[in-house]
Amino acid sequence: MVISDSLRWDSVYGGDGPRMPYVQGNSVEFTAARSAGCWTLPATASMFTGLLPHEHGADTQSRGLATAEPTLAERLRAKGYSTHQITANVATTEIFGLDRGFDEVVRIWKEVPPQHRKLHELMVLVGKPRLRKKVLSTDWIRGKLSEDIEAGKVWLQDTVGDIFERARRTLAENDRQGKPTFLFLNLMETHFPYHVSPIFEPLGRGWDAVTELVGLYHLVNQTFMARGAQPVSDRTMARLKSRQRVAWERIAPQIDTFVKELHDGHDSLVVVGSDHGECFGEMGWAYHFNNVTDGGNRVPMFWLEPGRSGARQVDVPVSARDLFGALLHEVGDPVGPSVVHEPESSVNAIESCWYDSQGRTLPKFKYNQLCLVNDGMRWMRRDGRWYSAPPSTLGGEPEFAAVSAGTDVVEELRASSAERTRLRRLVTDFEAFSTRIS
Repeated sequence: MVISDSLRWDSVYGGDGPRMPYVQGNSVEFTAARSAGCWTLPATASMFTGLLPHEHGADTQSRGLATAEPTLAERLRAKGYSTHQITANVATTEIFGLDRGFDEVVRIWKEVPPQHRKLHELMVLVGKPRLRKKVLSTDWIRGKLSEDIEAGKVWLQDTVGDIFERARRTLAENDRQGKPTFLFLNLMETHFPYHVSPIFEPLGRGWDAVTELVGLYHLVNQTFMARGAQPVSDRTMARLKSRQRVAWERIAPQIDTFVKELHDGHDSLVVVGSDHGECFGEMGWAYHFNNVTDGGNRVPMFWLEPGRSGARQVDVPVSARDLFGALLHEVGDPVGPSVVHEPESSVNAIESCWYDSQGRTLPKFKYNQLCLVNDGMRWMRRDGRWYSAPPSTLGGEPEFAAVSAGTDVVEELRASSAERTRLRRLVTDFEAFSTRIS
């Protein structure tokens, strides 16, 4: 699994296309896939368990993956696979329990030398309120910030080549020992602050660079949640959005080359995609953590089967969490629906929980959301009300509009009786979960 962190669907398709000729020419390409969550923890946990965030528990409020739920890595290890995670994101490690089942977790920031160390430390401290508070504590004096600062290295320099080289060494060693391998790779180049060059730099020059840096500060700290209004101008937000597209265009050829090695050279099954998207101002939201917009949830997704060439396209809405069932289906351990073999059975549901931004989140942002994609529309549930909007396009994201009070949206969906029952149970369970954590 090659996952580009935070990568939006329109960052991939909005320029000259995916820029991965081998991947596109030899994969099942899902054009309407969405993550189950809106940031790394719930979205990755859903891919690792096949469950929605309210089921696996790794959400913005509780943070911890339910220990009773076996992970993809645990199931594959039980089938004889050597399991390895090579990551540039601390959120996929033991901090939230996403290391479970991996024989090895490689934190790439520990294996690459820092570039421009002083700038690196300054930028990480400015961008992370939690670290700024520690500066004034004894933790700073005792040197306990070293891990936090070191992990922030991936914000300011490319590590994609280091991750791929580490993966090659792991595969070579396991091949020598005759071990089948499961690799999960997390790439941070498309994550904030979006790598437009090997070492951090703004896209603009002069005053444009200043406003870009200020915009990045407000974006990562989500200051609009405390202010009630977005302090970043539309022009600057568009520039921040373009940073991710540029970052993708830089790494896409490297991903394509690496995947060709795995698929063609090693006859491996390869998944290429994103854990979640990023929200660059759609409907007033920015960054991630608590949105159910297509900007934050619609993701690119490609599936390359071993020994199979040629392209196939799946246009029905699917959930990236059902990669879990698809991968287990391949190893003879069918659990849950397979997004590859039966995409119509995949329930495209997205969840978000309100985010406590350093205790300053305004009451108007304190709500949880569930979104269902069905019958050519998106149906969003918030505070006991339904809202609807068509899916986004490359031209933009339509606003959600309130559905008439008392409307039973689930009953009106074009779905079988059994599917309606399942969706109604999903809504009921999410609302009970939402009440419990609020």
